[in-house]
Amino acid sequence: MTGGSLDADLARTYAHLYADAVRVLGAWTAPDAGQEGLRRSYADFLASHPDGLAKQGPPQHLTASCVVLDATGERVLLTLHRKARRWFQFGGHLEPTDRTLWHAARREAREESGVPDLEPLPDPVTLDRHALSSRFGHCREHLDVRFAALAPDRAVPAVSSESLDVRWWPVDALPDDAEAELSGLVARAREVLGVG
Repeated sequence: MTGGSLDADLARTYAHLYADAVRVLGAWTAPDAGQEGLRRSYADFLASHPDGLAKQGPPQHLTASCVVLDATGERVLLTLHRKARRWFQFGGHLEPTDRTLWHAARREAREESGVPDLEPLPDPVTLDRHALSSRFGHCREHLDVRFAALAPDRAVPAVSSESLDVRWWPVDALPDDAEAELSGLVARAREVLGVG
């Protein structure tokens, strides 16, 4: 199969997610100029990459994630990612069975946290475009669409096969090796969720 036909096959397979991503990004109100710049760059990327939602597509592609806070907004549930060996919110690649970006974020959060009834807010809270190390193989850059959810009371997290650990962290004492932007994501999630 040639690269062109593979791209066309992927574009057809992910067409419903492509349409949703275009709709979500077109309707989303960015909270600041930096986020608006990212929103526009995502839209430009999608306009030239109809297969840009598939892991098997271009080396850069959209992903979906979800940051999970407790009901007080004082703790955030994070995963120690097996490949990256760093603490992150839950998330990952889109699957053809995901109906929307929101469904992808919810699926990832539930699978990776072990909390089966997480329900993210309907709209993204932030966007983040980040380069990846060679540990990620073909993937070189993720254009992440980030959602937020509150964990139910007494939620008991569990470690998935993609993680080395899953743990609650105080929002004002995030892990030392966490990416710098994680604190901004947590702060934005607290604001949008109306906690903390």
